[in-house]
Amino acid sequence: MNVSPLIEDMARKFATKRLLKSELNISDLRLKYLLKHNYLTEIPSIKTTFGFTTCERCFNRKPSQFGKIPRANHTPIIYCKHCIQMGRTSTFEPLYEWTGPPPSRHRAKNPLKWRGTLTPLQQRASDRLIKSIKQNQNLLIDAVCGAGKTEMLYHGIAHALESDKRICIATPRADVVKELAPRLRRDFPTIHQAALYGGTTEQDINSHLVIATTHQLLRYINSFDVVIIDEVDAFPYHHDNMLPKAVNRATKPTSSTIYLTATPRLKQKWLINTHQLPSVSIPARFHGHPLPVPTKQPIFRLTKQLEDDQLPPAITDWIHQKQTDNRRFLLFAPTIDLAEKLSTHLDIPYVHAASPDRLHLIHQFRARNLPSLITTTILERGVTFPSIDVAVIQADHHVFDEAALIQIAGRAGRSAQDPTGDVTFFYDETTLAINRATNYTIRKNLEAKGSHS
Repeated sequence: MNVSPLIEDMARKFATKRLLKSELNISDLRLKYLLKHNYLTEIPSIKTTFGFTTCERCFNRKPSQFGKIPRANHTPIIYCKHCIQMGRTSTFEPLYEWTGPPPSRHRAKNPLKWRGTLTPLQQRASDRLIKSIKQNQNLLIDAVCGAGKTEMLYHGIAHALESDKRICIATPRADVVKELAPRLRRDFPTIHQAALYGGTTEQDINSHLVIATTHQLLRYINSFDVVIIDEVDAFPYHHDNMLPKAVNRATKPTSSTIYLTATPRLKQKWLINTHQLPSVSIPARFHGHPLPVPTKQPIFRLTKQLEDDQLPPAITDWIHQKQTDNRRFLLFAPTIDLAEKLSTHLDIPYVHAASPDRLHLIHQFRARNLPSLITTTILERGVTFPSIDVAVIQADHHVFDEAALIQIAGRAGRSAQDPTGDVTFFYDETTLAINRATNYTIRKNLEAKGSHS
C-alpha cells in the first residue's frame, strides 16, 4: 500500500497512542483533514455510563477525583483530576487515536554491541527470558539487588528486536529512566529509542525501544510486543490499580510481560506458588559475594532523643568511624523533617523527592565529590553508587516496610572492587519488617551458596 510521506510521518508519531489535541501538536486544518479521512478517530475522554463517570485515559472512576468547571447557563465541564499532570482530559477535551495505516519500521540486525559475559545465574535468567519472549508468555525474574538485572535483559531484548518486536521498559521513577537510557543507547546504538518521563523533551516516533516511567503507558494502546516492568513491587505501580491496567492496555493481545523485582509482594508470591506466573530466582550478586547482612542496633528512646534534637552516641560514633575510615555513606531518614534536622546537625546535604537540587547532589555523590548524603526513601532503589555503606535511622518507622529495608540494604556492597559494605539499622523497637529484611538476606545468601555448590 502506497502511503504519502505526510501520512507515514503522522503514523510514526501517533500510532498506538491516545493523545490530547495539544499532544498532537498539529493545526486545526490538518486535524480536520485527518479526522475526515479516518486517519484519526476522536474518543470522548470522559464518559458517563449508568451513572458512573470514567476517565478513558487513566481508568479513574472515583467521584472525588473528578472536578467541575462551571459555565453560565450551560452544563459544567467535568475533568479528571487523577491524571491532570499529563494534560487535562475533560468532557470538552477528547482523546485522539490513530486509525490510519500502521507505520513502517526497519528490523534491527545484530543490535546488541555489549560484549560482556553473564554469570551462570544471569545466563539462566537470560535463557528463561528469551524463551518467554519466543512463546509470548509472562515471567517474573526474582533477582537480589545488585544481581545485574539490566545485563540479564540484553539478549532477550536483542532477540525481540531481531524478531521485529517493539519493547517497553517501564520503571517507577524518572531518575531510573535517566540512568538507564544512556546505558541502553550505548549498548544498542543502532536502534531508535525514546526515554519518556514527566518533563522530557523526547518523543516516541515509532521507536524500537521505549524506556519510560510507568505513568507514560497511560498514553498507549496495543503498542508493545514486550513490556518489562522494573521494580514491580515498588510505589507507584504496587499501590495504584490504574498502572497494571495501563500496562495491559499498552501491550498487544499477543505479547510478553516481564516482571523484575528483588522483593515479590504477596500477590506475586501467590501467582508463583499456584503456577500462574512462571519465575526464575537469582539469589546472588553478579560479583558472587554474599549480600551484606544488616547489623541491628537498638537505641533506647531513639525517637524521643531525635524529637529533642539529640543524636545518640551510637549514631554519631557510626558516622565518625566511617569518616575516619574514609568510607562514603548514605543515611536514610523516614521523613523530610528528620532529614533536614540531621543535615543541619551533621552538616551533610540531604535530598528528597521535591528537592530543587536533588539531581545535582545525587550526581555529585555518584561522582564521589560528596563523601556522604542524607536521603529519604527516594534513593531506596533503582540507583547504584559504588563503594558505600548505609545506615537507616528510625528503621522501625512505618515507612520502612520489609521491601524498603531490603532495597536500602541493597545499596551497599554492589561493587566488585568493594563487595562487602556495611548496613546498619538504628531503631527504638524491633519490628517485623526489620526481622524479615534481615532474615531475607540470610536466606538469599544460603540459597546462593547452594546454587554454587
